Amino acid sequence: MEQNNYQGKLQKALGSGFDAKSTSYEVVNGIDLTGKIAIVTGGNTGIGLETVKTLTGAGATVIVPARDVEKAKRNLEGIANVLIEKMDLMNPDSIDAFAERFLHSGRPLHLLINNAGIMWVPLRRDSRGYESQLATNYLALFQLTAKLWPALKKANGARVVNVSSGGHQFSDFDFEDPNFLNREYETLQGYGQSKTAVNLFSMELDTRAKAYNVRSYSLCPGSVGETELGREAPLDLLQKLGFTDAEGNILPEVAASLKTIPQGAATTVWAATSELLNDIGGVYCENADIASLNSNEKVIGGVKPYSLDERNAKRLWKLSEEMTEIKFDFS
Repeated sequence: MEQNNYQGKLQKALGSGFDAKSTSYEVVNGIDLTGKIAIVTGGNTGIGLETVKTLTGAGATVIVPARDVEKAKRNLEGIANVLIEKMDLMNPDSIDAFAERFLHSGRPLHLLINNAGIMWVPLRRDSRGYESQLATNYLALFQLTAKLWPALKKANGARVVNVSSGGHQFSDFDFEDPNFLNREYETLQGYGQSKTAVNLFSMELDTRAKAYNVRSYSLCPGSVGETELGREAPLDLLQKLGFTDAEGNILPEVAASLKTIPQGAATTVWAATSELLNDIGGVYCENADIASLNSNEKVIGGVKPYSLDERNAKRLWKLSEEMTEIKFDFS
């Protein structure tokens, strides 16, 4: 078997037995996670919350870092084996503080699920001047994973699962102007390049981390209804894309095509727990299996080759170190 997924060499379905309608509970059926420790960002809403419910139901202890701790407490009330911590992905110091608290506990980290993300937002920048979708969806993920690396290594069999999106096809990564300093801001381009970055990072991390028994995956949860991802979406853009009518009501044919939240969480849970992935990593998954390569720009689904390009993955890694001023301690 190939030792890496550069250029998408490993993007071939494994025949998992699951599909787009499979739920997170079906995927985890028969898997015992007792004694495992997981961190799930964005774990108090949407598919992140469903992921937490599924993992704890299988026996795992799950830490949920949240910007709004009180909201997280309300949403996670009654779920056993959940710990809530303060963390803001737009604040690098907050990420460091959360990671330091976890490392200080001395616990191993078996599953790091980088689920949190934003979409459809107007141009915003963090304290460093970085565009908010790039900062939240990718750079925060890079920083958190790097800071938690000692705990991942300590688990002696960890997985890093990064929730990407089919929206990576909106844009390749723009190395010349990633923060929209010299080009007009377009929110879906910002989202697309942040998710392409997630795919490139997941592949490169797996190549570098597998020697320490840590594997990495990216995934598309699918188009999921009833999440908070579109809370800032402009109505005119949703109309233009054919999602809603003039009053903002979702079109019936669009609603019928959406996954339920348990279906949306299925691929995350599959990537985190499936034994079929014990000897393979760095792949992009969808519908609870490995996705196929798709070079047709007009066709939705699968993974675009540019988001699994070896040269760009290495270039992005170096840029990420420079932008965050953080390096993984591979020693």
